[in-house]
Amino acid sequence: MPLWIFRASALLGIPFLVYVFLAKDLYSVLLAFLCGVVIVCAETFLRSFRFSAVMIAIFGGLCGYLIYLACDYVVLKLNVPDILEGWASYKTIFAGVFVLIGSFLSIIKSSELEGISKKGRHLKVTDISALIDGRIIDVCETGFLSGTIVIPQFVIAKLSELASSKDLLEKARGRRGLDIVSRLKELKNIPVKITSKSFKSTSLQENVVLLAKSLSAEIVTIDFNINKIAILKNVNVLNISDLTTALKPVVLPGETMALFVMKEGKEKEQGIAYLDDGTMVVVEDGKRFIGKRAEVSVYSILQNSTGRMIFARIKQQED
Repeated sequence: MPLWIFRASALLGIPFLVYVFLAKDLYSVLLAFLCGVVIVCAETFLRSFRFSAVMIAIFGGLCGYLIYLACDYVVLKLNVPDILEGWASYKTIFAGVFVLIGSFLSIIKSSELEGISKKGRHLKVTDISALIDGRIIDVCETGFLSGTIVIPQFVIAKLSELASSKDLLEKARGRRGLDIVSRLKELKNIPVKITSKSFKSTSLQENVVLLAKSLSAEIVTIDFNINKIAILKNVNVLNISDLTTALKPVVLPGETMALFVMKEGKEKEQGIAYLDDGTMVVVEDGKRFIGKRAEVSVYSILQNSTGRMIFARIKQQED
């Protein structure tokens, strides 16, 4: 509320004071109103930009002024009377134009120069494994991932390197990652930012963690090694593989189900079957049912960071 009072005072109060105490002509009142607009715009500018962005704008203005000085030097060296006369007449205007253009361009590019203009857990930094995996698209489209997706430029560079590799597998992985980047940019329900901010680290994984820490952001990954590095750096991680595991149907010991035994297991007489979600089921004495559907009873479930494995017996043997 005080903010709107300030703006209303600037836009209405200044013209009113000018009209009452200084001049009662329309020109003075209009000029006072324009001063109020400038004040409100300046206030909005300072609220919407961080201090670093303002410093970038000043730096851009200085660069513009240096370009003006270089042009002034060239004009003086040319020593063409007509050009010198025109330049001398509008030197101040030219200087102002160069400064404004430099500031304006630097403000437009400020988010790239800074990396990202804002910080917080609403930022989600993606690593190379999440982009190659591709399930991040589904998570975003269903609305389970909110905020802003941040893709580091060094990750895109690594994907481009893989895409141009002579190894067919690496080439396919790189192209898939770049395709996922393109699809993320096309999303309408979640913004995507690319940052050139990087750190002097030999490891791509550590670079991602350091970037997320500097932005107070979270990491979206499927790489278990990043989890370990992030824990040491006190960075929160959203592991898509963990999410997939958590959303798998609950299977309890003692539950029975009918499964198609597909192949032989590692141990003697074992058979291997799979649930609809891809979870592997080790069936004891299931070798003789390979290629057939058998009713099994679950007796144990092994859960770890890499996934879930279910152990079951043929139901007929328990009756």
